[in-house]
Parts: sequence; structure tokens; C-alpha cells
Amino acid sequence: MTTLDRVLLAGGGTAGHVSPLLATAEEITRRHPDAVVTAVGSPGGLEERLVPERGFALAFVPKVAFPRRPNGAALRFPAAFRGALREADRLVETHRPQVIVGFGGYVSTPMYLAARKAGVPFVIHEQNARPGLANKLGARWAEHVAITFPSTPMKDAEIVGMPLRREITEIKPAMLRAEGLEHFGLEPGRPTVLVTGGSLGAVSLNEAFRARVEQLTDAGIQILHVTGRGKGFGVPEETGGARYVVVEYVDRMDLAYSAADLVVTRSGAGMVSELTTVGLPAVYVPLPIGNGEQKLNSRDVVAAGGGIVVDNDDFTPAWIDENLVPLVRNEERLAAMRRAAAGQGHADAAGKLVDLVEDAASTSKGA
Repeated sequence: MTTLDRVLLAGGGTAGHVSPLLATAEEITRRHPDAVVTAVGSPGGLEERLVPERGFALAFVPKVAFPRRPNGAALRFPAAFRGALREADRLVETHRPQVIVGFGGYVSTPMYLAARKAGVPFVIHEQNARPGLANKLGARWAEHVAITFPSTPMKDAEIVGMPLRREITEIKPAMLRAEGLEHFGLEPGRPTVLVTGGSLGAVSLNEAFRARVEQLTDAGIQILHVTGRGKGFGVPEETGGARYVVVEYVDRMDLAYSAADLVVTRSGAGMVSELTTVGLPAVYVPLPIGNGEQKLNSRDVVAAGGGIVVDNDDFTPAWIDENLVPLVRNEERLAAMRRAAAGQGHADAAGKLVDLVEDAASTSKGA
């Protein structure tokens, strides 16, 4: 095993890039306690808060978006991108990394080009089923390309899954179920549905479930509904036989997952990866904007039988009545979906990615 001394991890802007970066950073330092691991992001991204909170150093490269239409930003792009490249070159020269790991996003492109210029090997991890522009470019010269989903179209890529924090990969839901139910004020012995649209929430999910509070509780189905910050709503104190718990944010997702029999959620790459790693069946309602990667993210687990995909416009209160309620009551089908979902999980993704990082570092002039 090659000893890692100096590693740069590039990625940021969204949780989709920052979360696997941090999981990888933690796996590197677990294996190599003396390694100097520095994250490279852009000002204004989530990394500004999340990286220091997890105890890692953070450096910045200016955010420069690729222009998609002829306008003023397109005219300013060449000079702005040269500035980002200069800063990336400076970081590589200053930190002298053995290897660079990129997770996509605006900061990754200049870091890939700086690594190529300096002769530093780099490894790419692509989170989504549809690769982003930065990673498609960097894959031409990368030592290794790692992907989350088997269907991701990247040549010679290695399937490792999504690096996840150990709080998720080490969950034993059966052991934590009683604690999870008690933590959220839910009752044992009832079918439980977790509804979540992530930290920002999902308007269509919130509205559809809000319209069915009484019907679901009357049916004996209890709900843990994570609405997103600022999107909470009240429910009657006395509902039918089951409870409907509304919270805006959850910082113990391990307990939320452990309490749930089924999850209704968006299909971001991180969410799909967490649910398959934990082995939870899900109804995926892909975000209806963007380039369609959310629907692709859930394709493999849905094909395996571990989930159902529903278009955003089709997820209505009537769909809950006609489809969700019968599904939650069908214990045999849920058990089959649970097994299928678990078969798509990659709890060891961070370890597999760091294996590739170590291999790439062994070819480094600075190794």
C-alpha cells in the first residue's frame, strides 16, 4: 500500500460534490493518519461551511461557469478561466500533492488541467448517472475514473459506488429501529413511511402528503415527514390511529432510516446511494428540472426491483391513495424490494475509491 502524504480533493458547490469528497477525505485520514488532506472548492459553496466543520483544510479556486449561450458572461469567460487556472497552478505548486482527486463541479476543471500540466496523477469520481462536463473532460487524462452507477457512460470506468459517511455505511437498521421510533415520537408495530426532499425540501411531495394527513393516519400508516427548512406545517393533534410527525430538518438520518419501512424522496445520487446502502425500498420522484440525471440515478435500483419511479407531475394525492397505501400494506412486496435495494448498495465505496487513489499515487513523481 502506497503511503499518502499530500492529497488535494477538488469539488464543491453542492452537497452532491462535497459529501463524497468528505467521505473520501475521512477514509484517507483513517488509513493514513499523518496525511495532509486539503479540499479545493469555490467561494460561496457549501464547502465553505462543511469542510472546516469536518476538520479539513480548505483552499479556493474562483468559480468560473462554462458559458452556454453568447452573452456578456461568454465574453468574460476566457480571462476569468485563465485566472482560475493560475490559482489552480499555484495550489499544485504550493501543496506538491502526490495525487489529486476530483468530484466534479466548477473547481474541478482547472484542477484537472493544473494536474496534467504538472504531471500529477489524478483520479475522478462521478456521482451521477449522467456525467458532468468537468468530469467528461478530465476523464481523458485521469489515472482512474470511478463511477457510482453501472449505467454511467464513461469509458474504462470502475464501479465503486458513492463514498458515504460512516454514520450511514455502518447503520444496522434492525438494531436501531426502536431507538429511531422513540426519537421521532412514532409507535412500534405500525408501517412507517419517511418522506424527505432533502434539506431544501420538495414542494410536490410536501403538498401531496399534506393533503393526505387524515387519510394516511386513518389507514394506520404513520409518517415521518421531513419538509425542508422553512416549509413545515401543522397537523391535527388528534388524528386517526397513527401518527403524522412533521420536522423541517433531521440531523440523525441514521435514526430516520432505521424507523422507516419505505422512503418517498427525490432521486439525487447521494440519496439513491444511501438508501441502497442501508437497504431501504423507495418511491423516487425525480426533480423535474436540470438535465434529467435524477431519473437516470434511480434507473438501476428500479430495474432491480428495489424502488419505484414516479414522475413529478404524476405524484398527487390520488397517487398516494391508489398506489402508496396498498404498497405500504404489502409486507411481502416491501421485503422483496428491501432485498433488491440492498443488492445495489456499495457500503465500501470510500474504501474502493481510496484504493484507486493509492494506486494513482504510486505512479507520482512525488511518491
